[in-house]
Amino acid sequence: MLSFDFSILDFIYYHCHNGILDIIMPVITSLGNKGMIWISLAVALIISKNYRKTGIAVLCALVLDLIVCNMFLKPFVARIRPYDINTAVKLLIARPTDFSFPSGHTAASFASVSALFFSHKWLWKPALVLSVLIAFSRLYLYVHYPTDVLGGMMIGIVMGYIGYKVAEISSHAWKKHVV
Repeated sequence: MLSFDFSILDFIYYHCHNGILDIIMPVITSLGNKGMIWISLAVALIISKNYRKTGIAVLCALVLDLIVCNMFLKPFVARIRPYDINTAVKLLIARPTDFSFPSGHTAASFASVSALFFSHKWLWKPALVLSVLIAFSRLYLYVHYPTDVLGGMMIGIVMGYIGYKVAEISSHAWKKHVV
């Protein structure tokens, strides 16, 4: 599996890098740092009465993602990053200090977009574009293996669905309690 991962990473590194993307990809990846763009989106949605339940779904998905990915899976799997194996690559961003699997940037992005999708909000479409760009940036920057990104996508989708369900159940319970 590792040779498969490196064949993709090396293809991207040696055939796709150029001056423009070397500037753009660090910016795109920084949008996913600490999930801040997704947390900001969740807060903005929660502030809006019409989108409050959707914002709660996104926030729940992000909290679940944080617990599963960063607190459990990363330390449990303890996968070293690709740049620690292929030391010939020149990183365009600061070296991440945590473990590689799963990609937290990707998981948070897909948790958010999935919560939006399951909530039937149109915002899932631009969020998906940004999520794919963030996921690709992690490969472009050589900080994650393709299987890290794939794992992050799958975990994110599941956490997005669970976050949506939690918001739905909470909303129904709240309405019953208030009425």
